Amino acid sequence: MVAFDDAALLSLRKLAVEIFHAGVAAADPFQAVKHCLTTANGKLKILGNNPAANRTGLWSKIHVIAFGKAACPMMQAALAVIPPTLRGTALAVTNYENVTTIAGIEVIGAAHPYPDKVGFYAARRCAELAQSAQKGELVLVLVSGGGSALLPYPVDSVSLADKIRVTQLLLASGATINEINCVRKHLSQLKGGGLARMIAPAEFHALILSDVLGDELSAIASGPTVPDETTFADAVGLLQNKAIWDDLPLSVRDYFTQGLGSKVNETPKPNDPCFTLGGHTLIGSNAISLRAISQAAEQHGFMPITYSTNLSGEARQVAADLVLFAKNTMSANKPPFAILAGGETTVTLHGKGKGGRNQEMALAFAINAEQQKLTGNWVFLSGGTDGRDGPTDASGGVVDTQTISRLLAASCSPSDKLANNDAYTALKASGDLLMTGATGTNVADLQLLLIQN
Repeated sequence: MVAFDDAALLSLRKLAVEIFHAGVAAADPFQAVKHCLTTANGKLKILGNNPAANRTGLWSKIHVIAFGKAACPMMQAALAVIPPTLRGTALAVTNYENVTTIAGIEVIGAAHPYPDKVGFYAARRCAELAQSAQKGELVLVLVSGGGSALLPYPVDSVSLADKIRVTQLLLASGATINEINCVRKHLSQLKGGGLARMIAPAEFHALILSDVLGDELSAIASGPTVPDETTFADAVGLLQNKAIWDDLPLSVRDYFTQGLGSKVNETPKPNDPCFTLGGHTLIGSNAISLRAISQAAEQHGFMPITYSTNLSGEARQVAADLVLFAKNTMSANKPPFAILAGGETTVTLHGKGKGGRNQEMALAFAINAEQQKLTGNWVFLSGGTDGRDGPTDASGGVVDTQTISRLLAASCSPSDKLANNDAYTALKASGDLLMTGATGTNVADLQLLLIQN
């Protein structure tokens, strides 16, 4: 157990975590869904993102499909509003850590970030429910981050193992979420508008909790109810540019080659008639959570300074840039102040260590802050709002002015750990892992740097 002897620094660390949790709370999925659904005279009214997008229908039955890390609270909120007389079939699919029992509802836990066979079963169940819906009925689709991995339903000629291998190669290449989704859509029966096509001739409406920067609906959970404007050519070009085409399983290369030759169907495009039956409401996002941590920091006496609302790029380089920004800010502003960001960085794997993008960014920040001699009493936090950073049990990292000293005292080389992509081991040694447990929501990542005199 690492001891923190500096009371002021310990207090600042606790405050950083408290502010982070304010951002997570702002993405509460239960309240976000309840805010969008009301009933009157036995009818369900769905609020859109503007009055013209509101919907009220004489649906004879309302089915509910929820998938993603926030599926369970979103499902609970929907069932609290939908009149029992209108309820049809309901199914929730979430990651194992977020499984909650819901009376009378099938809840399936599946793997994330890499799909498993249970997720494949869950995806088929979703497809069955969608295809059983009839004209005059509504399928309410509750979408949250993680849905892509949780519902793996590869095309018939590609095995689940081969599709998982593609995801692993893309993640290791440093591909962005949009790039990964472009490929996944073209290997899936549900993603890229596939679910909307299955629901027809019934109607659908999706309530979406965004974990994607810019809130592009087609990218969230790979857009199962949204038209896909990318093509097989886009997917193949991306795989070739990332230099992983030759490493793909043969079944995947064969399928993409068929796609280029128009021998298999493209994903549904905007002119597909299935989309005339649907609608969407964005109910939560990273931008909303970023505003929440800004307000929380200000309430605690810190001047909030937004560094980026669209943080992206290689995690360790973003950390280095942020340290330089902090130094420049120190010369122009008197502490206390908070530098804030929201987004999703990437990590290109060079080593064989353990970690995630937030842990890597936190470790890189500590190293660069030491090298650049960042002054003041500071704490930097980078965390995933879902409570899980990469394939680890940590949410991210919380580093401070004494992190490097603690690492050296533990005979742990910060630079060697970073080079081996082993931020988890380093931050565990220094007592700097951010451990929140599963949060039940997911709106990408939040970063905050608190600086005092």
